[in-house]
Parts: sequence; structure tokens; C-alpha cells
Amino acid sequence: MPLDRTLDLSSRQLRRFPARASAFNELVKLYLSDNHLSNLPSELRNLQKLQLLALDFNRFEELPLVVCSLVQLNILYLGNNRLYGLPKELRQLTELKTFPRVICQLPNIKTLHLGYNQLRSLPSELGRLEELRSIWLAGNVLNDFPPVLLKMHYLEVIDVDRNRIQHFPSLAYLRGLKLVIYDHNPCVNAPVVAEGVRRVGRWADSSDGEEDEGDGNVVQASVKVQGSLEDTE
Repeated sequence: MPLDRTLDLSSRQLRRFPARASAFNELVKLYLSDNHLSNLPSELRNLQKLQLLALDFNRFEELPLVVCSLVQLNILYLGNNRLYGLPKELRQLTELKTFPRVICQLPNIKTLHLGYNQLRSLPSELGRLEELRSIWLAGNVLNDFPPVLLKMHYLEVIDVDRNRIQHFPSLAYLRGLKLVIYDHNPCVNAPVVAEGVRRVGRWADSSDGEEDEGDGNVVQASVKVQGSLEDTE
């Protein structure tokens, strides 16, 4: 066992994960970047204390399901592979603190569930997903409404329930929007939306000119509830 509980097997031309490494069940960081890996053995689930796993620059076409069993992971590198989708089991990784940027390389995603993680922001690259229609971000730690969503005119459903957003920008010009869920935020205003768009949250039943700017109750976001992440073709 490495003394620093870190194992770096990057750039070793590996085609298979060395099985004996699964015996290091105290590992916290495992780097497998820049190899020729396309799968991982089930024995990897022995590394239940793993917090960082680097799988970038490999040959994965699918994310091995065993990765989704490493529930203490909070950093997962997946970039520069051949992924065409992500399994719904990824929702088990509720400790993830970084947005899986590989999602921005999956242009056919229509529904994206990232609820109940630790997300504080969304990358601008998300705007590349022109087929995306629904994004569910409930139960994260967003302090501001993600700016990238303001440029995604094709979105039909936006759910930012149970975050920390204090002020909402106008969403009136998002032409495709049908539903916005913003309940349980410490907001001082409701998002302005176009006619016919349904709002779920404080002041949703009042006209925009009648919004009360009282303090209201702030509900803290839970980050332990199981969310989901899946793509729908």
C-alpha cells in the first residue's frame, strides 16, 4: 500500500487494470489516465475509500458500472474517451463535487438529471447540448442561477428546486420554456417567464408585479438524497 494512499498508473500503456491493485483497499486516489483501457474488473469495487478516480484519455465507450459502486468518489475524470452515454447508476455517486464535463461531449442528450449532488456551477460548454430539453438540478448548492441556461432557448423544463439562489434573472425570452421549478430557494423574487409558462415556487400564483419581497422561509438543500443522471435518446 502506498504511504500516501495514492496509486498512479498513468501512461503505462495498460490494456487491463492490474488485478492486484484491487487489494489496496485503503486507496484514496487512483490515476489511470492515458492508457488503453476499455473496461474495468468487478474487483475494483474493493476500493470503497476511493475519492478520486482518473480515467481520462482511455478507450472507454461505456462507463463501467463498477465505477458507480465507489460511493465515496468526489472527483471523477472521464474526458477524452469514446463515451456515447452514461449509465443511470451514476446517480449513486452523490459525493461528486465536480460537474462531469464529459456530458458536454454527448450532443444527443435530451434529459439531464444532476439532482442532489454538490454542484455550485455549470460549465459554459453545456450550451453545446442543443438537443437538451429538460435539466433537473434540485438539491445542489447553486448560489446563482446558472448563466449558461439563459442561452439555452430550447430548454423546456428547468428544475433548480432546493438550492441557494437569492435572485432570479428574467427567463421570459427562453422561447421553448414550459416549466420552471424554483421552490425552496432563499430568493427575493420569482423568475419572470413568458405567457403560458408554468412556475412552481414562491409567488408562482401571483402576477410578477404583485410579488412580495418578504423574508420567507429558507429550506437548506440536502446533498445526501439520491439523484439521477441519465441520457434519453
